[in-house]
Amino acid sequence: MSAAPAVGRFAPTPSGRLHLGNLLCALLAYLSARSEGGRFLLRIEDLDVPRCPRALAGQAVDDLAWLGFRWDEPPLCQSERTDIYRQHFERLESMGLVYPCFCTRAQLHAALAPNLGDREPVYGGACAHLTAEQIAERSKLRRPAMRLRVPDMDVAFTDGHYGPFCENLARDCGDFIIRRSDGLFGYQLAVVIDDALCGVTQVVRGRDILASTPRQIFLLKTLGYPVPEYAHIPLLTDSRGRRLAKRDRDLDLSALSRRFSPEEILGLLASSAGLLPEWRPVTLESLIKDFDWAKVKQADIRLPEI
Repeated sequence: MSAAPAVGRFAPTPSGRLHLGNLLCALLAYLSARSEGGRFLLRIEDLDVPRCPRALAGQAVDDLAWLGFRWDEPPLCQSERTDIYRQHFERLESMGLVYPCFCTRAQLHAALAPNLGDREPVYGGACAHLTAEQIAERSKLRRPAMRLRVPDMDVAFTDGHYGPFCENLARDCGDFIIRRSDGLFGYQLAVVIDDALCGVTQVVRGRDILASTPRQIFLLKTLGYPVPEYAHIPLLTDSRGRRLAKRDRDLDLSALSRRFSPEEILGLLASSAGLLPEWRPVTLESLIKDFDWAKVKQADIRLPEI
């Protein structure tokens, strides 16, 4: 990562209690920023308010504090920033880059072949060239989502953990949604605006988001913002190789905090990631001085039986 003091962040979605996969991301983001003498921010990605009740957002803040995380500014909540996203949306609209899409989820899945791995289907542009009359007629039947037009261009960057990555926006991604049909602004738009306006220089997150990075870089450059450094991390699985999710209550903090101390949980995460040779209790502060991305595993990490 950069030699300049970093501004890192952790940005959980509070649709359930934090689990060990979330906490691994928090841990590596925190250590990466603090090991450079940098600042650390907390952002609550609660754009989808019905799925992210305020109680769970507060619980996430409490859980992180219990583990010893400290942030340098009050936590930022996306649900309180709608006007900011709207202003940026209107800027993109004024550039002629936004158009309405009336495709249903069922239509998209029926018509599109998915990319390899975890990637989303590539949008084929069914609504990209509708006339004003067609838009008016279809708007009577359903409210559209709004997509951002992307050029046929390669966007390349060097990931801080996995190395060079390149994606062609038109071929590998397609025009993507920046405002949903229910009026909520999309993840891709909100995340880049928040990172830019908060001065984030270092983004650490799961490798399942790796393929989103080129479109976010395109958005940042289109809006005139600097591009942070990115480092994606391996995903955490349970002892059977199943990817962790918030529905896996046995590995979230409501269960784990009854069995283990904060230091034991941090030691489990650090040893699983490759930062420690064995599982032992540790504090965040004790991990900072010896943190090195070269120690972090690249293959997905299977937890031991606990």
